Amino acid sequence: MQSETRGVVAKEKGAPVTLETILVPDPGPGEAVVTVKACGVCHTDLHYREGGINDDFPFLLGHEAAGVVEAVGPDVTDLAPGDFVVLNWRAVCGECRACRRGRPWYCFATHNATQKMTLADGTPLSPALGIGAFAERTLVAAGQCTKVNPDARPEAVGLLGCGVMAGIGAAMYTGQVGLGDSVAVFGCGGVGCAAIAGSKLAGAAVIIAVDLDPGKLELATEFGATNAVDASTTDPVEAIKGLTGGNGADVCIEAVGHPKVMEQAFLARDLAGTLVQVGVPTPDMRIDLPMIEFFGRGGALKPSWYGDCLPSRDFPMLVDLYLAGRLDLDRFVSETIGIAQVEDAFARMQRGEVLRSVVVL
Repeated sequence: MQSETRGVVAKEKGAPVTLETILVPDPGPGEAVVTVKACGVCHTDLHYREGGINDDFPFLLGHEAAGVVEAVGPDVTDLAPGDFVVLNWRAVCGECRACRRGRPWYCFATHNATQKMTLADGTPLSPALGIGAFAERTLVAAGQCTKVNPDARPEAVGLLGCGVMAGIGAAMYTGQVGLGDSVAVFGCGGVGCAAIAGSKLAGAAVIIAVDLDPGKLELATEFGATNAVDASTTDPVEAIKGLTGGNGADVCIEAVGHPKVMEQAFLARDLAGTLVQVGVPTPDMRIDLPMIEFFGRGGALKPSWYGDCLPSRDFPMLVDLYLAGRLDLDRFVSETIGIAQVEDAFARMQRGEVLRSVVVL
């Protein structure tokens, strides 16, 4: 059996998205159907629309979502209809070499639904990050559903499904920010502000926000930045050194995805400092760093994919912190919109006008 629903689809590279009728199969073994309550508009969805991820068009976009389980497959025992869940794109397999080594946050064979959702004419859809949540309901692997406290607001906690978790994890897990550390975050969009919030949670003493936009720097201070550097008027490397006793930051987090910004973050580290890159580059970008600086400074250069998170561990914990008033997820929600307004939300995101637009269904 299949059910009809509406979803936002990117049919071809660079073309505006459209609202389409899609067919959602009943869940099979290891699968679940989720009624989507809210889904954030993430840069990754725009990357899909622009062909920056792959060319498996048409894409059913949306992946940063919370909802309620509607139905589960016959062998699913840890989910039930009515469960409130945040969707994730790291449904660990438990069997790959990373999982067998006790590092499931690196899982190399994450699960997605086996069956395909389709357009009304039967054309198979590629769901963004295996989720496809700009839709009234979606089919996912059961492991992509992380149960959290149902008292939480879907518009806020759904953002843990991608950008907010990526930023928090970049600080807490990849960067291993600790008590008393100094941190510099380059780029204060949604992911960068989440990295600032994560640094604050981890106990950093100095948190330096770097951006070209004074408005974003003001937001960054609301999330916990202790200092702000306007890179349009100031050399950020020298500014960061000036704010850290001439040394540089213990952890620099690049949340833009640009070679020049990565170079600045590399040079703004203290000796033995860590550079974390969580900003997503385009395939044509390259970096050119002096090897003597790489060798002489020591430390670590670490890409961060999904903040090295483990959703089953991290989502419930962060939702509890949110409900306790210790993590302000509501502040990330710039606006709520309808499902037909995603294309307009992409334009606002590209202009830097929002942290997150959130589709409410």
